[in-house]
Amino acid sequence: MKILIQTMQLIQRIDQLIHLQATGTPDQLASRLGISRTKVYRIIKFMKDLDAPILYDLHSQNFIYAEAVGFRFGFYQNELQSDE
Repeated sequence: MKILIQTMQLIQRIDQLIHLQATGTPDQLASRLGISRTKVYRIIKFMKDLDAPILYDLHSQNFIYAEAVGFRFGFYQNELQSDE
């Protein structure tokens, strides 16, 4: 269970960095996250398997989303509908 939580936390952090256009190269991202470059690629692949439209932009040297997406992991309170 701990590995799942750590992976989801890494995904959330990568998602945040992608939105900020601050991932840098795979080596820079790995260093920023304190993980190996291989693990970066594994997590990016996992995100792609979850339908994240991630690309690597050679010009900016950042991972980017090809279209606007959001990621949320965890529980949040729903607003009750007026007919419930």
